[in-house]
Amino acid sequence: MKLYYFADGCSLATHIAMREAGMEFEIEEVDVQTRLTESGRPFPEINAKGYVPALVFDDGSMLTENVALLDWAAQQSDALRPGNGMPRTRQIEALTFVSTEIHRPFLFLFFFLGEAEKPAVGGMIAGRFAHLAGRLAGDYLLGDDFSVADAFLYVMLRWAKMSKMEISDRFIPYVQRIEARPAVQAALRAEGLKTLGN
Repeated sequence: MKLYYFADGCSLATHIAMREAGMEFEIEEVDVQTRLTESGRPFPEINAKGYVPALVFDDGSMLTENVALLDWAAQQSDALRPGNGMPRTRQIEALTFVSTEIHRPFLFLFFFLGEAEKPAVGGMIAGRFAHLAGRLAGDYLLGDDFSVADAFLYVMLRWAKMSKMEISDRFIPYVQRIEARPAVQAALRAEGLKTLGN
């Protein structure tokens, strides 16, 4: 199977999750500006939605959307799979919050808003981070164990730093724990990225 990604894009969350799950897969970068894959193919020919992540399975079928891909990746691994019932529901709740309340507003901040509108949206995103900082109950977002929701939140924290956004100091040890994980280090290396501390 092959994961299509933008370097340091939201697809990094799926990339991390798949490595955490111990999967074997290929990756192929998509150029943000030209929308061409590394092999020169127009990415909309592969995924008509035109954005990443997109995971193409060996049978040619495809799965898109980070929340779906992260939930799927979690189901493939004993270490990542939440318990049935409320634990999985809580994970989907966290994934949905990150997706709709942080990821989507960032896209508007980066691509669609004028300078006059950016401070208000940036403040709203910072407020969402503050909400999550206040809910960190253990080492990770959902407790003492790393989850795919942490992979997604970590990418958004990378975007916060990229945007020079002020966020809670509670995230400093959180990010350090995530970046110490071998799967995270491997995903960053594969995409040519540095840790937030560098």
